[in-house]
Amino acid sequence: MREAQPGRDWEPADLAEVVALFSKTPRPWWVAGGYAVELAVGRPFREHDDIDVLLLRRDQLAVQEVLAGWEWWAADPPGSLRRWVSGELLPVGVHDVWCRPGPDEPWRIQVMLDEADGETWVSRRDARIRRPVKQIGAATADGTPFLAPEVQLFYKAKAPRPKDEQDFAEVRPHLGQEARAWLAEAISVAYGPHPWAEILQTREGS
Repeated sequence: MREAQPGRDWEPADLAEVVALFSKTPRPWWVAGGYAVELAVGRPFREHDDIDVLLLRRDQLAVQEVLAGWEWWAADPPGSLRRWVSGELLPVGVHDVWCRPGPDEPWRIQVMLDEADGETWVSRRDARIRRPVKQIGAATADGTPFLAPEVQLFYKAKAPRPKDEQDFAEVRPHLGQEARAWLAEAISVAYGPHPWAEILQTREGS
């Protein structure tokens, strides 16, 4: 039996708080979403409705450890929320966890779970899209890990919203040739013909 949907108000944690919390775990994790793009660009350029953290599914219980005392709610497809019980392993198909400090508190952090086969990252969107785990992220000068922009843009490319188009435009000049080529191919394989892939394959994509 699925629980009723709780309130959906968001007051996202700031980046410094997220880094302080998740730095407690030895498991790999990455700032994701729009914040990851901004970290790649090196400056903030838009507002954010939430803040995302990515972990590999095999490391999912690290969330319960670093956010001990919080509430964790799993987003079961197609979008219903249910409590995530302590020690429960979420199955493949459940990719998002909403987290808040308590029942009367707003949501603060969204955690996304991605797949891996050994030391290879496997996209949850299309298992043909793979990359060594060590190559799906980067880090700022002060050590904050973030999802590589080409990987984040691959996810955003499925159904780009205005903020995704802005992220693409802002970060594109910061993508190296290898990153542009990887992203263009990944988008084409997973989604078919796509305007982003066309841009990346021209001089405009440089």
